[in-house]
Amino acid sequence: MAGAPGPRTEDPSQREAAAAPPLIDLVRAPIDLAAVHAALVDPACGAACVFVGSTRDHHEGRPVSGLEYEAYDDMARAELARIAAEVRAAFADVRRVVLVHRLGPVPLGEASVAVGVATAHREAAFAAGRWAIDALKARAPIWKKEGYRDGADPRWVANREARAEGGG
Repeated sequence: MAGAPGPRTEDPSQREAAAAPPLIDLVRAPIDLAAVHAALVDPACGAACVFVGSTRDHHEGRPVSGLEYEAYDDMARAELARIAAEVRAAFADVRRVVLVHRLGPVPLGEASVAVGVATAHREAAFAAGRWAIDALKARAPIWKKEGYRDGADPRWVANREARAEGGG
């Protein structure tokens, strides 16, 4: 996963008391990006970093028609909760965490995942956000099937991060 956590800049006991519970969800409809942004609002935070991954029209030189995601919901939610706790433990300034993944069909151009963090300063927000999406892609038990415009049979594909971790 990208980068080591930054230096701790506040007393963790004070941060925990003020931090909101993470927004963790698996959805079967388009991800509500306005709700993602709203969940990151915190008067103590001067930075929010949101990553939105969407379905693109190609992968490894093949023309993609869309994606479909499946998950074992209970396991996926538990892993997302662990990731949220770990990002808070590793990055001192994190006060808000959002981890939302779409399941089922995801057409071209639509969001399949949204990850967000809110922190006091931008450096921590960028680092924590990058760490969170990399952890989600490597560890969450969510599986992706690609459909192709060239008529080839759909196939299950593993994320680079999951392959690096020894998974899918």
